[in-house]
Amino acid sequence: MGAFSRIALLSDVSHGSSSCRRRPKINPWLACKLQGFREQALDSMEKRNRRILIGFLLGASITPALPCSGKTKKPNPYDEKRLLEQNKRIQRENNAPEDFPSFIREGFTVKVVTTDKYITRDSGLILWDVAVGDGECPKPGQQVTFHYIGYNESGRRIDSTYLQGSPSKVRLGINALIPGFEEGIIDMKPGGKRRIIVPPELGPPVGPSTFFSSKQFEVFDVELVSIQDCRRRTIGFYSDFVCS
Repeated sequence: MGAFSRIALLSDVSHGSSSCRRRPKINPWLACKLQGFREQALDSMEKRNRRILIGFLLGASITPALPCSGKTKKPNPYDEKRLLEQNKRIQRENNAPEDFPSFIREGFTVKVVTTDKYITRDSGLILWDVAVGDGECPKPGQQVTFHYIGYNESGRRIDSTYLQGSPSKVRLGINALIPGFEEGIIDMKPGGKRRIIVPPELGPPVGPSTFFSSKQFEVFDVELVSIQDCRRRTIGFYSDFVCS
């Protein structure tokens, strides 16, 4: 065999022929030997991977199951008690009024804790009649004059007509009030006092363009002062309502 033939043979062997028939220039015995080594190596690797997989599966079956995610976590009475005490402590610091409701908030889930003085309506509105008042209840289209104090879940005062020095006057039935507030005041009587707990579903819209930045329960102490009838007044192209 010449030098050129030996160089060609070594070059073919170094590139690893996969079959004796595909490269007839290679020494058949050497090519088949290399093929045997390659098959042994692949078989050894496959057996090793199989042992690793079996070991992983056995380990997974023996390892104790870990707790589920937070979404399926059962309520913990200890955590609920801790959150309740935390809310009450913050309310005391904010000088919340007597018999103020407590709120156990965990994320977006809120539990309202009240005394037996409160009642819950089908709409989700919670209220307590401190004083019933006398006379007839207002009707849609009439104007109500009322005082109120607004609180958040922490018992912090967020608004008050008493501090402003004058009551509010609003016509009912024109979407001038948030749904929960209007539902709570429309069946009050003049002179009546009521605490209204408005759930987020009946509360104000939230967002950067509003005063409220998150969906929370709002608490209002409302005093209905009086009720006025209203009539439309038209002067030229100008029209409004006059209530008295």
